Amino acid sequence: EVQLQASGGGLVQAGGSLRLSCAASGFTFDDLTIGWFRQAPGKEREGVACIASSDGSIYYADSVKGRFTISRNDAENTVYLQMNSLKSEDTAVYYCATDKTTMCDDPLTPHEFDFWGQGTLVTVSS
Repeated sequence: EVQLQASGGGLVQAGGSLRLSCAASGFTFDDLTIGWFRQAPGKEREGVACIASSDGSIYYADSVKGRFTISRNDAENTVYLQMNSLKSEDTAVYYCATDKTTMCDDPLTPHEFDFWGQGTLVTVSS
């Protein structure tokens, strides 16, 4: 079965850290661009970070630059999102998704991404 599984969410205090994982099964990541998105209640889904398949170039939304780090381990078929210095406004359901194009768009938008995992909830308490 082809599946994308996001995990690692939870409840954390402001200033804390979480690491999200996005694991693929039934297919391999190495020729795909991977994006992380988030959606807070009542808001549109927004792009958070992306790592390109072509050269490993990385995109971050301005709101997370300097706090979040995306990385990929193709041998493990997993992409990570390390989130530090979390703020209450980071509270959202986080999704990972794959894109057959080789680069990350700027800004990062969901419509280019064609395969999505289920989300993982991140709640940051102030």
